[in-house]
Amino acid sequence: MAVGLAAAGVFLPLLPTTPFLLIAAACFAKSSDRFYNALLSHRIFGPMIKDYREKGGIAARTKAVSISLLWLTISLSAFLAVSSWPLRGLLFLVATLVTAHILSFKTVE
Repeated sequence: MAVGLAAAGVFLPLLPTTPFLLIAAACFAKSSDRFYNALLSHRIFGPMIKDYREKGGIAARTKAVSISLLWLTISLSAFLAVSSWPLRGLLFLVATLVTAHILSFKTVE
């Protein structure tokens, strides 16, 4: 379930990918060596998990892509799907807070 939510989080701006991947990795580490190794070997998700677990941070490229996609999707949602200015403001507030959260993680090479 956590892997599915993480995969959805790649495309949905308010659904975080990394925390769900970390939950999945922790669950798989205790329950299934096969799934744990498969998750760590995944070409997209594996490096993100390894960076966070081994180096305690997120790669600069991952941060840049995450923030870019966040703002792109929030902006599209705010101007194409929402007509209320207070709701648009709320969307941009959430995007600002999520951006600050992503930037608060250590940047790793």
